[in-house]
Amino acid sequence: MRALLLALVALAGPVIAAPRIGEPEVRGLVARQSRAWNAGQLDAYFATFAPAARFTDQALGNDNKIVPYGVSTVAEARAQSRRTLAAGKLSETVTIDIVTVAPDGRSARLSARVLTEIAKGPAMRRVCARRVETFELMPVGLRATGQTDTVVRCHAGAGG
Repeated sequence: MRALLLALVALAGPVIAAPRIGEPEVRGLVARQSRAWNAGQLDAYFATFAPAARFTDQALGNDNKIVPYGVSTVAEARAQSRRTLAAGKLSETVTIDIVTVAPDGRSARLSARVLTEIAKGPAMRRVCARRVETFELMPVGLRATGQTDTVVRCHAGAGG
């Protein structure tokens, strides 16, 4: 019986490990998102998201309670992004605080600080946010499955 088991294992060939993601892959995807967003390349930016991804926008009130703004689909977020970029120049700086990869290597969660500078004519506005973004390894590769931005008060010299 043991010989038969060894023969079956030998005939089966090498075992192919399931694909896994790590922190470098997540950081790389976030860098691609930032480059595409800052260049106004919405097709490239939204290509980094899964078709069913959700975008949640909210704010942290003075009483430290969350004030929801809304949840958008990819199509809704793309349309809003077009309107926003048509109204002014945006520049976003993402500072990653932590990337947590699931033990199975198939999903991850990122926490980051985001500084967005919005230029409309000579006026410049700064918006700071805390971002939580989730990722999943899919047949087409790593994609973001959700992004929650919580607008917070900007601190002098800080990105959120």
